[in-house]
Amino acid sequence: MRILVTGGAGFLGSHLCEKLLSLGHSVLAVDNFYTGDQKNIAHLRENRDFELLRHDVTFPLYVEVDGIFNLACPASPIHYQRNPVQTFKTSVHGAINMLGLAKRTGARFFQASTSEIYGDPTVSPQPEEYWGNVNPIGIRSCYDEGKRAAETLTFDYHRQFGLDIRVARIFNTYGPKMAADDGRVVSNFIVQALKGEPLTVYGDGSQTRSFCYVDDLIDGFVKLFFKEGLYQPINLGNPAPINMLDLAKEIIELTHSKAQVEMRPLPGDDPKQREPMIEKAEKILGWKPVVDRRSGLIKTIEYFKSTLN
Repeated sequence: MRILVTGGAGFLGSHLCEKLLSLGHSVLAVDNFYTGDQKNIAHLRENRDFELLRHDVTFPLYVEVDGIFNLACPASPIHYQRNPVQTFKTSVHGAINMLGLAKRTGARFFQASTSEIYGDPTVSPQPEEYWGNVNPIGIRSCYDEGKRAAETLTFDYHRQFGLDIRVARIFNTYGPKMAADDGRVVSNFIVQALKGEPLTVYGDGSQTRSFCYVDDLIDGFVKLFFKEGLYQPINLGNPAPINMLDLAKEIIELTHSKAQVEMRPLPGDDPKQREPMIEKAEKILGWKPVVDRRSGLIKTIEYFKSTLN
């Protein structure tokens, strides 16, 4: 297949491009490089089945493809809050443009959604049937509500036009090619620990997240995309929650750092808990994470050691 990956130079997008090429597909990566990085896909440029196009998905794109993975959108609070209007436009206009492209070409469409559509959940773990608890006017709303709107559009294109769609709700993911300055907790803690700086834990550190190693997530993407007739959102994540204070201590241990933990006030609308219910992924896709957190963190630490030196 000839497959378009929007956000193809980003953290997840670059890993997905590698995976699709390894499976024998032809890949067109599209990125505006707002948060994507050329070095993430530099090693793919010599591959005859790989093509890169600088393009912003808020503008229409006219290409011939068989499949579309729509990953384009800043995904960390530091990045998506820098220009909240553009973040919302990327989710909504980007979805409209890529869905329109799928409609014109008959391509299968994969929407990369997020656990943030659940907001600050009152239910844990979060099943796909949970409608969420989202602040529509908060500082995280540009991302949360933008992704919710993109899901709405995706399912409406399916119902109205018969589009062949897939929707993945992605929970916290980590691994090599994360940006050192993206403000996500894993990259933050590792970079701070390696530099011997205090690890900044917000609130009392009791808030939980569930971290999935990037290789596991990309495997889930591929299994979901190539599963026939699956017209429902699917949670993809690792149901092994850890609180932020314990995560900081684990990273200090694994980096052999002498850094201390520094407590700071909790940002607005920060979710108290995040844990995926993945029974559907297990039963329908035969997918579940296989990389444990400690092993994944060690690989990620080695990556940051190589990039920070």
